[in-house]
Amino acid sequence: MPAGNPDSFESKDRLQVGDTSYTYFRLDKVQGASELPFSLKVLLENLLRTEDGSNVTDEQIRAVAGWNPQAEPSTEIQFTPARVVMQDFTGVPAVVDLATMREAVAELGGDPAKINPLAPAELVIDHSVIADLFGGPEAFVGNVELEYERNRERYQFLRWGQTAFDEFKVVPPGTGIVHQVNIEHLARVVFGRTVHTPDGEELQAYPDTVVGTDSHTTMINGLGIVGWGVGGIEAEAAMLGQPVSMLIPRVVGFKLTGELPEGATATDLVLTITEMLRQHGVVGKFVEFYGTGVGAVPLANRATIGNMSPEYGSTIAVFPIDEETVKYLRLTGRSEEQIGLVETYAKAQGLWHDPSFEAKYSEYLELDLSTIVPSIAGPKRPQDRVALTDAKEAFRSALAAYVDEPEQGYDESVAESFPASDAPSHDTNDSEAAPGQLVSCAATDGGRPSAPTRVRLADGTEFELDHGAVTIAAITSCTNTSNPSVMIGAALLAKKAVEKGLSRKPWVKTTLAPGSKVVSDYYDRAGLTAYLDKLGFNLVGYGCTTCIGNSGPLIPEVSAAVNESDLAVVAVLSGNRNFEGRINPDIKMNYLASPPLVVAYALAGSMDVDLLNDSLGDDLAGNPVYLRDIWPSTAEIEEVVGTAIASSMFVDDYADVFAGDERWQSLPTPEGETFTWDSSSTYVRKPPYFDGMPVEPTPVNDIRAARVLAKLGDSVTTDHISPAGSIKADSPAGKYLAEHGVQRKDFNSYGSRRGNHEVMIRGTFANIRLRNQIAPGTEGGFTRDFTRPDAPESTIYDASVSYGQAGIPLVILAGKEYGSGSSRDWAAKGTALLGVKAVIAESYERIHRSNLIGMGVLPLQFPKGESAETLGLTGEETFEITGITKLNEGEVPREVEVKADDWTFTATVRIDTPGEADYYRHGGIMQYVLRSLL
Repeated sequence: MPAGNPDSFESKDRLQVGDTSYTYFRLDKVQGASELPFSLKVLLENLLRTEDGSNVTDEQIRAVAGWNPQAEPSTEIQFTPARVVMQDFTGVPAVVDLATMREAVAELGGDPAKINPLAPAELVIDHSVIADLFGGPEAFVGNVELEYERNRERYQFLRWGQTAFDEFKVVPPGTGIVHQVNIEHLARVVFGRTVHTPDGEELQAYPDTVVGTDSHTTMINGLGIVGWGVGGIEAEAAMLGQPVSMLIPRVVGFKLTGELPEGATATDLVLTITEMLRQHGVVGKFVEFYGTGVGAVPLANRATIGNMSPEYGSTIAVFPIDEETVKYLRLTGRSEEQIGLVETYAKAQGLWHDPSFEAKYSEYLELDLSTIVPSIAGPKRPQDRVALTDAKEAFRSALAAYVDEPEQGYDESVAESFPASDAPSHDTNDSEAAPGQLVSCAATDGGRPSAPTRVRLADGTEFELDHGAVTIAAITSCTNTSNPSVMIGAALLAKKAVEKGLSRKPWVKTTLAPGSKVVSDYYDRAGLTAYLDKLGFNLVGYGCTTCIGNSGPLIPEVSAAVNESDLAVVAVLSGNRNFEGRINPDIKMNYLASPPLVVAYALAGSMDVDLLNDSLGDDLAGNPVYLRDIWPSTAEIEEVVGTAIASSMFVDDYADVFAGDERWQSLPTPEGETFTWDSSSTYVRKPPYFDGMPVEPTPVNDIRAARVLAKLGDSVTTDHISPAGSIKADSPAGKYLAEHGVQRKDFNSYGSRRGNHEVMIRGTFANIRLRNQIAPGTEGGFTRDFTRPDAPESTIYDASVSYGQAGIPLVILAGKEYGSGSSRDWAAKGTALLGVKAVIAESYERIHRSNLIGMGVLPLQFPKGESAETLGLTGEETFEITGITKLNEGEVPREVEVKADDWTFTATVRIDTPGEADYYRHGGIMQYVLRSLL
């Protein structure tokens, strides 16, 4: 409890759990608390416990307790998360920033030790392993060796952080995915923690709440924990004791009834929910599940649903605490003392699920689980669900956007002569096909006839490759690898396929990357590992691989054929993201699917196949084998889950989770209160955020004589903005690395180099699928440089350097849903370091808008119903933005005037809370925190 908590509601009391007594803050002392949704009860407790009369006031507490479900969010509260969780891509720059802040504090006359996490902060190294090797027993060890070779500098830096900062722990490489490790081990559900009060130390009980530097932190919502993803800069502030400023949200009540039918999986359920909630509109809202069907949703399925919250846009998607929560905690090896605390506390606080109780909600949705059908999503957005029955035709319809235009060899008469029902067979066992051949389609719905390319592998295998070929089939991502039912389902399907004599198609890169070692344990115990290996789904690593773009290269001959013939090939993965350009630079179309369907598509080898009716191949007797012949029943899956998974697996695998293996322990560890930067490092460099920073902030200025760096369309995600994936040799980042003596084979990924701002600036807005409308005809990080005669095309980075040298501020113009996707701090950091002072968009998603403010970039919104197009903006104008200086007077202007050459319009200022206004006045959240500590 903070010093001076006035306990205005006299809610502090004692809770006895077995032999242990805790202090806690009773919700029933506040009028109206009992009617609140589960999630708002958690926020209410947070305010009761952290009340200090200034940052958190009794007015805020009353506002939450008296919440009006129909009101638009307008009341600011200060939420203090109990802990912070990070992955290494976002965690490394966070620790870099903390190390830099230590130096800045010292330079300004303060105590560097004040820069120290005040709440538990745990980092899981899971984003650095790349599936370079696959399809053999050497894949895991080889990939780990490459990971250490590429990332030694980063790992040494994190080992320094683990020793230099209190309350900061690191889960070493090769252990698991952050969100799976979070639910299986790190999550407390209810904290029992000794805190310092004016009266001394006391043992307090309170809900586990968390913010994480990854948007899929929401996976923890399945355990009844309120938590969500934030940018690294917000997480740093939380680590340093700063509350998260937020508006009391609208809460969507999502009622569940019924049970999943035979053949439907948790993945099918979550893809359906994603589609429903995207259509309903839940951006910035809390989603909360309730009803009689909640008890029928296993914890792993709840976690899968929570994980996908960013895909439908909600802040959280939370389930309440109930018997299923306790059952999962026991399965995963939590102590009986911890389990007793969770159950006793939840029941005492009214946080235990009552199926008959319906809280008041802002909006209502309902889903009968028995209506779920097998589904996939794609080819480029997770909300674009397609029933498996329609997958083949949906693929054909989508393909038209990815192939050459009709005039390039397409004969309309050919398409008309082959109606869909009469099109040549796509069965890969067609009698006219050579062994291993992918038979081509004659035409697509609106596309052109395919032009299959003959490929010969190094081992002599030959086949023809065409549009729709599945070139990656990956069982990957925390979304599904944390779910035993779908993982066992995939392995049982593999077993049945092998026993029938089926094999993966030779052009498919198959990978298995579980989220924790427990998965390998129960595969081994069930005797299923060998069958996955037989199909090429050998273990490639424990970490985020394909889902974040660490898919590694395609089979070389396949990659060459794809690029030579410009084929629209496909990745099928059990992940949560399938945005364009994300999975692999050679692949244009990406589909999300359950792990069993990933295996099925590896057998089929093409999206241009009807999995429900077309043969997957022949059995040993020459008879056709269909998906229905090898699909495991629910009873089969449950039997294996019940016999193969034991609590002891979790206890053993997590017994010494922070220690690491011999590789980790043998890394030399730098020492000292401040980090000794290596000027030659291309991985970890001191960023310029605090260079020349005065003790007091300088006044906010209007933006004058600005030029447009990029004019973008709708649904530009943080994947389009933030550097991710591989680094191309001819890109600005590739040239920088080459100039610093790094060989091409050692470039690694953008994610692994997030601790080097020089690399990241050069990769911002450089996604290969980004289309900048002021550089028409280009794709990737290109713009026009208006500092030079005739405004020639240039890379965005090179143009920003020219603008910076000329002292010209920059503006981004964008459409709807700007910044949707992951909480990528570099999407905001890179934007700011390029010299962008303002973004003008039609609408934003929550995380990126907040992060822009956190980096001192002004988020503005076009007038309702207006856009760059309706206002006639081309991006060639010179901009002036005036009126923002009202911030110097303590006022947040609702609108500012924007003048673009001869056009003038008003734009809405999207600084939504007083806390965000403070961050912007100081030039960013880090500057604000640092000055506060001084």
